[in-house]
Amino acid sequence: MKVLWLCNIMLPAYARAHNQEFSVREGWLSGCFDRINKEPLADREIELGVCFPATSEIASSKEVIDGVTYYGFTEDLNHPEVYDGTIENRFREILDDFNPDIVHIFGTEFPHTLAMLRSFGTPDRALVGIQGVCTRIAEEYMAGIPEEVQKSATLRDRLKDDSLMQQQEKYRVRAEHERESILLTGNVTGRTAFDKEEVAKINPEARYFAMNETMRPSFYQDKWEEKNAQPHSIFLSQGDYPLKGFHFVLEAMPLILEKYPDAHLYVAGNNIIGKGQSKYPYFLRASAYGKYLKSIIAANKLKKKVTMVGMLSEEEMKQRMLDSSLFVCASVVENSPNSLAEAMLLGMPIVASRVGGVPSMIQANKECSFFESGDVQSLADAVVQMWDEPVISGVYGDNARKHAQLSHDPDANYKRLIQIYKQIIDQK
Repeated sequence: MKVLWLCNIMLPAYARAHNQEFSVREGWLSGCFDRINKEPLADREIELGVCFPATSEIASSKEVIDGVTYYGFTEDLNHPEVYDGTIENRFREILDDFNPDIVHIFGTEFPHTLAMLRSFGTPDRALVGIQGVCTRIAEEYMAGIPEEVQKSATLRDRLKDDSLMQQQEKYRVRAEHERESILLTGNVTGRTAFDKEEVAKINPEARYFAMNETMRPSFYQDKWEEKNAQPHSIFLSQGDYPLKGFHFVLEAMPLILEKYPDAHLYVAGNNIIGKGQSKYPYFLRASAYGKYLKSIIAANKLKKKVTMVGMLSEEEMKQRMLDSSLFVCASVVENSPNSLAEAMLLGMPIVASRVGGVPSMIQANKECSFFESGDVQSLADAVVQMWDEPVISGVYGDNARKHAQLSHDPDANYKRLIQIYKQIIDQK
């Protein structure tokens, strides 16, 4: 089978071959790629082509490395709400050159998905993997922050045309692109009851294939142990926009600190409440949401209770999880967050908001403790309960690990992927 992948990132395999830096986003994609390439070249059931957003120097390139054909294309990833029709011309060149049996597109978040589907024009042989659901993200984006914060704009926001209201509107535009993309494909992969339902609302004729994802390799190694973790430390994998619920965790911290005064919150990702690695002073880079977070920290005297750890590599993320006593997913909407899957693989105790596809990933009162999204008291109670009952939280972590080892088994997911490709080609 000749399968052409359309990816959001330059795959690490290509970057390493050229001694270039690569993104740590979409680690599950690297996991899937590595499993396919594990097969000897002569035994592979797939002849793989990969399209990826590239710098201008290699945007029109074609290169074969270890039996995989790579094609670059140009897209402004900083403005994913902007549709650039010229990408269609590049995709037609790639399609004519590679002549795939199937085009497999990972995610609907960027306009290149729509451009490829328009260029390919063969819905029965197009497969789109659902990651987030832009329509629901747009609806829930503000996550209950005060209206005056929603409408405010800092110097940074005005200079970048990137206020909270503008960010939400950009997601609305992306949701329209996503909707058209789902209408233009005949096949979809997903992992949760949530994404299956959302796809069916848009295109009930599309065939839905359930398929789990393969996570980054290092998360299949090592296991969380309470004795090695910092007592009463919380890890939040991202917090740079309202949807992720960082503000809810901050609002819950005073309630948590009443019972556990040594509690500490660690947050990965872009540091929007401090200087971080930027050379610019904070007042030039402060966003409205960042200022709102700082106001909560100041009002509750949390400055010494919150540490922003910045962007982390795969190994750094894993170590931060192993060092923390609890993983919290506080988002107001999620489909199947990879950070949650990675925490499950490590066997961490987990507290999560009962939203979107999360209940399809992890079972309440057996593998985690759920709280109702936006309910600060419920969040604080769930955290305290996990620390009050370490034996039970440890059992939850072990159960979650066993579940994740099945759901994210690389060999099983590889076999399922091959099965889906064959079903599409055979139209079964």
